[in-house]
Amino acid sequence: MSNRSLGTIGAAAALTLPWMLLWATTDALPALGFGPTFGGLSTLGTVAASGVSILGAAFLLAWAAETAEKDVPRAFAIAVLAVLAVAPEYAVDALYAWNAGQFAGTERGIEAGNLAVANMTGANRILIGLGWSGIALFTVFRRDSREDPAVINRDGYLRDSVRIDPDISLEIVFLLLATLWAFLVPLNGGIDALDMAFLVGLYVAYIAIILRGDVEPNEMHTGVPAYLQSFSKPKRIASVVGLFAYSGLVIFVAVEPFAHGLEDLGTEAGIPPFFMIQWIAPLASESPELIVVAYLVNKTRSTAGFNALISSKLNQWTLLIGTLVVVYSLALGQYGALPFDQKQMGEIWLTAAQSFFAIALLIDFEVTAREAVALLVLFVSQVLLEFAVIREVVTLPISTYQMLLVYSAVYIVLGLALFVHRRSELRRIVERTGSTISSAVSGRERPHGADD
Repeated sequence: MSNRSLGTIGAAAALTLPWMLLWATTDALPALGFGPTFGGLSTLGTVAASGVSILGAAFLLAWAAETAEKDVPRAFAIAVLAVLAVAPEYAVDALYAWNAGQFAGTERGIEAGNLAVANMTGANRILIGLGWSGIALFTVFRRDSREDPAVINRDGYLRDSVRIDPDISLEIVFLLLATLWAFLVPLNGGIDALDMAFLVGLYVAYIAIILRGDVEPNEMHTGVPAYLQSFSKPKRIASVVGLFAYSGLVIFVAVEPFAHGLEDLGTEAGIPPFFMIQWIAPLASESPELIVVAYLVNKTRSTAGFNALISSKLNQWTLLIGTLVVVYSLALGQYGALPFDQKQMGEIWLTAAQSFFAIALLIDFEVTAREAVALLVLFVSQVLLEFAVIREVVTLPISTYQMLLVYSAVYIVLGLALFVHRRSELRRIVERTGSTISSAVSGRERPHGADD
């Protein structure tokens, strides 16, 4: 068992080594803007080498998070995993926010501010539109789905579903609060200190609550996590911290060349740069998270996989938005709200509307294949339609901004209909969250299965 587990860890680490050696021995080391031909590699070679290293780091992250569940509340381990897995997105978005502050008042600064918002909204919509829907469909239709306790098999077309852990109630309610606040963000003409205070404060409160949760040491693990959990506590903690730190570093130094390499490949194929930054770069930076979740699902840990996706959405929808104004102000040299144009106002509203609809799907603690397909179709159709308009393949009687508002309205109407239909489930999930918060504040253990 130990030899096999060590070999598995070594294989994952080996995937990261070529890129890390190249990164450590290249003259471009001091700069994060490596460029598409980093270390003398071609654009395609850069994408391949950095992409493989991200894959290896994603497995190391997943093993570290599973191992950590022996010593910390599972929700906290998943929250750490979620933050590290989407760290590349933070790095890319922070770069645009910094440029917006450095070149404030110029055309370059205005464009950078718009790109920061576009990259953020693209990442959030990809996480739900491709991540939530794709993982739900993968969970239901993969070969061993009938052996997964989280999969509910029903007769009828696309009626099979994935069961969501009721303990994720806290995350769903906090995500709903962040989503409702996001509808207000464009009204001030920029992301400001009030947005930062509410959204970052919301995430800090969430972390404080889950840290007071109970450790569940009896969760059964196999393979690498089981091997690492057999270590003594000091050695186990050191292993977890080491895996988190190393895999986080790999992702941080690989994702920008990977994302920019993909952008350049897309540009060579005739895809507009702005479209690449909103969609291709976030898709690249979200890849570690999606790989980790697919790994968990494949181990029939679908519940943990979905918890990670929901936690990722929560931290991106709070920390990512809230910290952009901090990065912008630091680069500006004084406090300032990160500005954006009308098009990005529409993008934020559409992202909030998609999130609103997705939350409505979750409040009954399951996602059917039919609902996953609806999420996927709405997301893909909007992206393809916008691309077709940009490429002048089709001509719409309305502007792109108005098209975003139309899609926003569709999401909101569908979401409201579901919330009304599932109002009893919404009430129970709010009551359950209240119980969780009360237990955390008082220090009392919440009865297992309460309010289920």
